[in-house]
Amino acid sequence: MKDLLRRIIRQEIEKGSPLFDEIHDQKAENERLVMELNTGYHSPKEVLEALEEITGEPIDPSVTVSLPFYTDFGKHISFGKEIFLNQNVTFVDLGGIYLEDHVLIGPGARLLTVNHLTDPEKRRGIMVDSIRIKENAWIGANVTVLPGVTVGENAIVAADSTVTKDVPDNVIVAGTPARIIKEIN
Repeated sequence: MKDLLRRIIRQEIEKGSPLFDEIHDQKAENERLVMELNTGYHSPKEVLEALEEITGEPIDPSVTVSLPFYTDFGKHISFGKEIFLNQNVTFVDLGGIYLEDHVLIGPGARLLTVNHLTDPEKRRGIMVDSIRIKENAWIGANVTVLPGVTVGENAIVAADSTVTKDVPDNVIVAGTPARIIKEIN
């Protein structure tokens, strides 16, 4: 599956192309697994086992994910250690989402690696770019992180912010679009 990521990153993918169809076929396979994860009670161990099946990667037992958790693709998520995801987090991960160690993500946060093309004639097509959340970063409640963004080490993104560009290490950002409001010593 990681081969697909290498083929699509930062590419314009038009609707109806073979690559567009391949992406949607693989996405459909994941939908059942995500639905099963989010229906009924699952122990923390069962949640991690389901996430390993969804991502195709081993997940450290120190990771905590509160359900429901949503992902449209699943195979392009990388979890570090000691990560906490609160409930109702959504990952649109086709472009790759990389969470380093000790990351906190608040309830209702959305990490979106896919955007539609701006050309009206190609609007149904997509452009993808990865998101990186570096060590010890904290993404607040209801935050939206857009494609191509890196959130730096120890950074905090305040609740309800929209992150449209990279966030440096050791700062707090807030607003839409998110701007630096404080440095962390």
